[in-house]
Amino acid sequence: MARLHSLQPVNTSLRKIAVVVATAIGGLSFNAHAAPEDTITVTSAAAPAESAWGPAPTIAAKRTATATKTDTPIEKTPQSISVVTQEEMQMHQPTTVKEALSYTPSVFSTRGSSDTYDVITIRGFTASTAANTNQYLDGMKLQGDNYSEVSMDPYFLERVELLRGPVSVLYGKSHPGGVVSMVSKRPTTEPLKEVQFKMGSDNLWQTGFDFSDAIDDNGEFSYRLTGLGRSENAQQEMSKSTRYAIAPAFSWRPDSKTDFTFLSNFQSDPDAGYYGWLPRQGTVVPFYDAEGNAHKLPTDFNEGEQDNRMSRRQQMVGYSFSHAFDDTFTVRQNLRYTRVHTLYTSVYGNGYIAPAQISRAFVRSDEDLNSFTVDTQLQSSFATGAVDHTLLTGVDYLRTRNDIDADYGSANPIGMINPQYGNANVNLNFPYEIINRQEQTGLYAQDQAEWNQWVLTLGGRYDFAKSSTFTRSTSSLAEINDEQFTWRGGLNYVFDNGIAPYVSYSESFEPIAGASKQGQPFDPSRGKQYEAGVKYVPNDLPVTITAAVYQLTKDKNLTADPADTTFSVQGGEIRSRGFEFEAKAALTSNIDLTAAYSFTDAEYTHDTLLEGQRPVEVPRNMASLWADYTFHETALSGLTVGAGARYVGNTVGYYTTTAQNNEPFSVASYTLVDATLKYDLARFGMPGSSVGVNVKNLFDRDYVSSCYRDYACYWGAERQIVGTATFRF
Repeated sequence: MARLHSLQPVNTSLRKIAVVVATAIGGLSFNAHAAPEDTITVTSAAAPAESAWGPAPTIAAKRTATATKTDTPIEKTPQSISVVTQEEMQMHQPTTVKEALSYTPSVFSTRGSSDTYDVITIRGFTASTAANTNQYLDGMKLQGDNYSEVSMDPYFLERVELLRGPVSVLYGKSHPGGVVSMVSKRPTTEPLKEVQFKMGSDNLWQTGFDFSDAIDDNGEFSYRLTGLGRSENAQQEMSKSTRYAIAPAFSWRPDSKTDFTFLSNFQSDPDAGYYGWLPRQGTVVPFYDAEGNAHKLPTDFNEGEQDNRMSRRQQMVGYSFSHAFDDTFTVRQNLRYTRVHTLYTSVYGNGYIAPAQISRAFVRSDEDLNSFTVDTQLQSSFATGAVDHTLLTGVDYLRTRNDIDADYGSANPIGMINPQYGNANVNLNFPYEIINRQEQTGLYAQDQAEWNQWVLTLGGRYDFAKSSTFTRSTSSLAEINDEQFTWRGGLNYVFDNGIAPYVSYSESFEPIAGASKQGQPFDPSRGKQYEAGVKYVPNDLPVTITAAVYQLTKDKNLTADPADTTFSVQGGEIRSRGFEFEAKAALTSNIDLTAAYSFTDAEYTHDTLLEGQRPVEVPRNMASLWADYTFHETALSGLTVGAGARYVGNTVGYYTTTAQNNEPFSVASYTLVDATLKYDLARFGMPGSSVGVNVKNLFDRDYVSSCYRDYACYWGAERQIVGTATFRF
């Protein structure tokens, strides 16, 4: 990563003289936020410079490193990107990363009320496995495998960013939809002492703390210690979620050119929540009992057993280092070791039995995943004539091993009207003891060339990727070696007023496990995207507006073998084209606003069975709008009132029954309303402290989030009311 800048919250004395830079446009005053008791004064004092790895002063971030691996203004990035800042997360109080992205365009959460994993689709694409997603932390991939996935808690994050479209040119193997990039909280050189308490629906109890400060008078050494404990019942009966986590961090900055930050995260989820699904009958449509009466399953229905459980322990230790030799050369290195132990034991539904039963299966998987990743970069800043260059060259390496000791089997069905638990009668019939290994080495180069108001971004990367599966029972080894070159080119023109139109082309590749009927290993699938858009990021206003159109194609997709549908062949193609709009603005010192819309037209353009049809769990239309108002005058001074709505268009699932194999069915659209009340305690002598209430799904609407197949549908989250008290001292 680039040089890390310390978080520096505004101290008490600065709050007393807080100022707002105001610019009148059409009679509308754009201001930074002031504390409730402050007097708003216009002044020329400059706001602290924003860093791509640090806090943003408002909800409208102006810089990012996700799209280029360098600290770059958003208007100069050649792809569409969204940034969820710490201020926005404090307003919405998300409990998962996918929830933090709820008001972001082209992102769809596929697992409904389940929070076990942050499973999402981006621009109509998801990872090749059910749980694995394109998640990155501090610039490095959180590589998962099978049921072993890292789950980051938003309380430990400074910002969450979403880069839409292929980006293998910087990160190597990945699915074409895009990446979720997270930035950890970093040590500050100003005192930070925070304690937070939460309680709410589903018997939620949570406490957290966040302490940071310089260790010495010169600020050469600083620390940060963030922790959290949480317990709550899942929406489904007999299931719960518990989490205990702590993240020590330490920074050494001997001078303005050197920064070494140790980062770690230790998290235990003894109960990782509900991870199951329900059939189409009883969710999307009613099921009928023997007398012909129609029924729907309750939204808290659990098709499993009381002893179902997923537990997860994750440990991460690493560092980010940066040193500037001079004004030209800066070297950076990011390194992390990750270990995830997962134990998943579950009886789960796998089909519908008329008139009123769910067929069930069983899985027990004990997994130990170890991952090591390191990324070394050299950034060179120089000029050739009138052209300024930021040249990035680097090499990254990833190695992952996952030891899996699993058993699969069958279980007795369960009634849908009067379920009788405790009679699963599990029968094990398929042991699965394997070792999965993944390894990737990538060499990359990128040049950001600026001439007058033109910005040309051009990059290429060559990857050596290897994956293997060793089966213990047969001592057999299946290995796939891939070598791929990917590249990206983008051109931006930045007007003086902050308007920046751009065009770009980008690529991705994704290895595919398995082989054809003839034993031929599959080639990696490839993603290709053409994108054009415009961004509006004025220098003197807390506003970020982006709009984009794109066409994204994934080829070499697996499709059923026409000669034997139990096997797959390559040759399938999925195309997604669409339009996106996003606006984030601190309109005045009182009003924050976010708005988003996305249209996604995804289709199997080549497939032996699904040609011309829409992929599952891809809404064509999504829209969201959020606004909050903070009173700075009268008796209501310090009160914030916020509300928002999220619309998700209809999606499709596919039948798996013999009579209707691969025929789509529709899942209805839905709209959800959220609201918040928050009160700043600064007027009572506690600056930075607040109490508030967040309500999600305000009107408690029952809805089906999506369906993967006719046996796999997900109820959406019920109304949740959470009270939060945050104290800083």
